[in-house]
Amino acid sequence: MALAQQAQQSQEIPPEILDYERTYIETRQGSRRLYEQAVQVFPSGITHDNRFLQPFPVYCTHGQGAHKWDVDGNEYIDYVGGHGALLLGHSHPDVVRAVQGQMPRATHLGAGHELEIRWGQLVQQLIPSAERVKFTASGTEATHLAIRLARSFTGRTTIVKFEGHFHGWHDYATAAVDPPYDVPTSSGVPEETLATMRVLPADLDAVKSALSQDDVAAVIVEPTGGAWGTLPLDEAFCRELRRLTRERSVLLIFDEVITGFRCAPGGAQAAYGLGSAGAGQSEQTGWSLDMPDMTTMAKILAGGLPGGAVAGRADIMAILEFDGGRPGWNRGGRVAHPGTFNGNPLSAAAGTACLEIVAQGEVHRHVNALADHLRRRLNESARPFGLDGAVYGTFSMFHISLDRSLLGRPAGTRRYAKSKGAVDAKLRRALLIQGVDLMGTGGMLSLAHTEADLDRTVMAFQFALTALEREGAL
Repeated sequence: MALAQQAQQSQEIPPEILDYERTYIETRQGSRRLYEQAVQVFPSGITHDNRFLQPFPVYCTHGQGAHKWDVDGNEYIDYVGGHGALLLGHSHPDVVRAVQGQMPRATHLGAGHELEIRWGQLVQQLIPSAERVKFTASGTEATHLAIRLARSFTGRTTIVKFEGHFHGWHDYATAAVDPPYDVPTSSGVPEETLATMRVLPADLDAVKSALSQDDVAAVIVEPTGGAWGTLPLDEAFCRELRRLTRERSVLLIFDEVITGFRCAPGGAQAAYGLGSAGAGQSEQTGWSLDMPDMTTMAKILAGGLPGGAVAGRADIMAILEFDGGRPGWNRGGRVAHPGTFNGNPLSAAAGTACLEIVAQGEVHRHVNALADHLRRRLNESARPFGLDGAVYGTFSMFHISLDRSLLGRPAGTRRYAKSKGAVDAKLRRALLIQGVDLMGTGGMLSLAHTEADLDRTVMAFQFALTALEREGAL
């Protein structure tokens, strides 16, 4: 029986939880052995930066629904969700059948195929701003392509991004991801490249000032806020950002790599009502004036397999056409875009199966309501520790901040910050030994999560805070 379940029945905190650091090591010896092998193969033994955890990360074998299991047989309620890709949970039967059916037919045809068309049509159907679609192999590729399209279409160079917003790991996206924001998140990026990015706080007056310059091609933004809402933004900010960019003929890119298909079937833009009737239309293109010009997607788009996309206005996406470079068509000539795995049959099969379920809308009613319930209950558990408001978020996402100085402010004045401190890692290990796996300091819910999962999570969170408080870490 899981530690959290034992504690729930007895209402006593087992000593294993209070001594969570030792328990973590002793109950995950299989993961420890694999990590010792991995460090001889991969830098720091990991294949994704966010999987780094000291003294070693967990190594998993399989997942089903909202749960996954590690090599030592420990079961976890999974809030990582494939880094946000698994809205339907692990191994949803419709997605499994779709991939199994495609596998013997072909994994890569080196040609167009019917599934990619159906996949693209679903994106057009669901995403309000998707007049045309171009598939990529990842979210990083999608934001890279969107930036290139913006520069080509406008003939300008500068891209405005906001502090703390994550847009992948290509050179341009390394600017101002984590504090201190004047240091890129990676070395090896030329200063000349970073100089083309204008970094701003999430402040509309700062945007207005930046757009007074004539060199800005586009503004790129995570519509729910930096790091999938760790630094929250709201609908009003996005609408005013759209107005300001439109007035200056600056393109607006919504990075919906995580929020696409998660906040609503049509992403954050649909949840915010952008593109709905009454917003007005461009006389030249008929484009709804409140929509982003381009949207980047990945994660849920491909149903848990690799895949990304850029979607947007037909006149911008036309730059990708083979006659897009003819004189007068745009200022920059045609944008080239190869990519070996763009629209590959396996990703198309998984993505189509996933989006057909997403399109029905029932998924979001379940996961958004469940996440709201979880956030409320976790805050109730945190209140006795003086951490009221520690848990926040929107739609099916939640974040945890253990910064007492921040939480002491009135709710309407809180400005949450990104944190990767020692206490965050401690919280994660204290939860892992109780069978709860977070994505850093937060998580995402799926269709497969249940009220029983919430019960276990809330109890584990309460016991983890108790252990950290007794240790003096809170």
